[in-house]
Amino acid sequence: MFYQTLWFFFVYAFLGWCTEVSYAALHTGKFVNRGFLNGPVCPIYGFGVILVLRALEPLTGNTLLLFLGSMVLTSLLEWLTGFVLEKLFHQRWWDYSEEPFNIGGYICLRFSLMWGLACLFVVKLVHPTILWGVLAIPQTLGWVLLGLFSAAMAVDLAATVRTVARMNRQLSQLDELAGRLKEVSNDLGEHLAVRVLDAAEAGDEMLEDAQKNLNELKAAAEQRRRELQQGMDEVKDSLAQKRFQMQMDQAQWLEDRERDLDDLRTRIEEVRSRYIFGQRRLLAAFPRMRSLDHKKALERLRRWMEQR
Repeated sequence: MFYQTLWFFFVYAFLGWCTEVSYAALHTGKFVNRGFLNGPVCPIYGFGVILVLRALEPLTGNTLLLFLGSMVLTSLLEWLTGFVLEKLFHQRWWDYSEEPFNIGGYICLRFSLMWGLACLFVVKLVHPTILWGVLAIPQTLGWVLLGLFSAAMAVDLAATVRTVARMNRQLSQLDELAGRLKEVSNDLGEHLAVRVLDAAEAGDEMLEDAQKNLNELKAAAEQRRRELQQGMDEVKDSLAQKRFQMQMDQAQWLEDRERDLDDLRTRIEEVRSRYIFGQRRLLAAFPRMRSLDHKKALERLRRWMEQR
C-alpha cells in the first residue's frame, strides 16, 4: 500500500505540474515553471489526489457525492497549504481575494469547483491507467526510482527553503535601506529649509539689535560719534563672519548628506542585484505572491527584475 501511495504521489505531483505549466502557458503565452519547488513537481497535487483516493474510495460509485467530497477535501488542503506556507515563510503565495466567494484569499468557489471536476476526471478516467502502470513496474526497480525521486525532492525542498529565507533577508535589508534613504532625503529638504530660515532670522535679529544700538548712540554726545562708527564696523564684521560660517556649515552639511544618499543608493543596488538561486523562478511562478512583512520592498524588487 505504501509503495503504491508513494508512486501515486510522484505521478500526480508531476501531472499537476504539467497542468499548472499548461494553464500558465495559455494565459501568458510562455513557459513558466510553476510550483513551490524547482523540479517538475507540484506536491500539493500529489497529496490532493491521494487524499481523495483514500478518503473517498467508498464514494466512487456516486458521482455527485464524489464530486462534492473532492471539492471539499481539495479546498481544505489548498486552504491549509496556503495558511501554513504563509505562517512559515511570511509570504502570501497566492491570493484569491479578488475572486467572488473566497475564504481569506486562500480558496475560492471557482477553483474549488474546478478541483472537484478534476478529481472526478482523475478517479474515473485517469487513475485506472496510472494504477496499471505502477503495477507494471518491477518492484525492485520501483523502489530504486522512488528512492531517487525522494532524494531529489528533499534536496529541492532544502534549496527552495534556503531561497525563500535569503529572499526574506534581502527584502528586510531593502526595507531598512529604503527607510534610511527616505529619512536622509526628508532631513535634507527639511533641515535645509530650517537652516536657511534660521540664518535669515539670526541675521535680522542682529541687524535689528545693531540698528537699536545705533539709534541709542546717535542720541549720545558728539564726542562719542567716532566710537559709534567703530562699534558699527565691529558689529558688521561680526555679522559677516557669522553668516560666512553658517554658509560653510551648510555647504558641508549638504555635502555630507549627498554622500550619504549616494552610499545608500549604492548599497540598495548591491542588495537588489545579489544573485539568489531560484528567486526569479519563484516570482514568476507566483505572480500574486506578496510579503507580509516587506510588501513594498517585494513590489519594488519585482518591478526592478522585470525591467532587467
